Amino acid sequence: MVATNDRTVTVFGGTGFLGRRIVRYLRSHGFPVRTASRHPDREHRLFGPDDPQLQSVWADIHDERSVADALAGAYGVVNAVSLYVEHGEETFHSVHVEAAQRVAAQALRAGVDRLIHISGIGADATSQSRYIRKRGEGELAVRAAFGDALFVRPAVMFGPDDAFLTTILKLLRQLPIYPTFGRGLTRLQPAYVEDVAEAIGRIMQRAETPSTIFEFGGPRVYSYEEFLGVVAHQAGLAPRLIPIPFAVWNALARASEMFPSPLLTRNQVELMQIDTVSSPEMPGFVELGIWPHTVEAILQKMLSNCG
Repeated sequence: MVATNDRTVTVFGGTGFLGRRIVRYLRSHGFPVRTASRHPDREHRLFGPDDPQLQSVWADIHDERSVADALAGAYGVVNAVSLYVEHGEETFHSVHVEAAQRVAAQALRAGVDRLIHISGIGADATSQSRYIRKRGEGELAVRAAFGDALFVRPAVMFGPDDAFLTTILKLLRQLPIYPTFGRGLTRLQPAYVEDVAEAIGRIMQRAETPSTIFEFGGPRVYSYEEFLGVVAHQAGLAPRLIPIPFAVWNALARASEMFPSPLLTRNQVELMQIDTVSSPEMPGFVELGIWPHTVEAILQKMLSNCG
């Protein structure tokens, strides 16, 4: 374990769904933390104003100077910035490749010891999916810029205030007939966001970690249909699941993309056709001494808190 009290970690995207959990974990284990985001005012709402070891700075990952300033004097950096829907100049390429390379290059220039880059399971520079391809290209760009970088590939993450489990639960409650993506055979391995944050913190705490790719999936692999059934059962619901062909979803997504804030995109439909399951050949939670929480256990807590 490294001594933490004088080793500042800069977290890009530290106010996001995963990022704010990473910040809390690092602080609870003694690391001074510098959150770098375009909305530093959110920090006071998320973490409170009374922690002298938690600094908030404005940074735009598209701006080299602000990235360099955010990294000055840092021991470690976590790049937790992600993009799931493209908007204008905010594209998968600009965020997951160009900005990722910029953070890595500036981290090397600043003499940062440890860089953790958050990617995603299945990241592959040869994938037909643009999102997955850009995730893969981003990993390659980061490794080229910072040879000792560590990579974290989470499966789809869930937890309170997420955009995944809570959305499915809300729709299951509202729709007695629930349209599924295809026949519901796509496999997924949801990971609890707090487990992923703890894993990232433990990687940062390790005294010496060679460049490694970690994949973090939860304790169970579901088909999409099975997952919907588990969520519905836990919530005391019994919806009728109706398979809808992916061609229909693509047509709906194409129409949705005509609006400024589309409810569905073709990229999202594309991702629902691809399994997101961790590889048994990659180190994960177990190698870090973490026994991941089940969807059922966390969902019960979420439901009881709502009740």
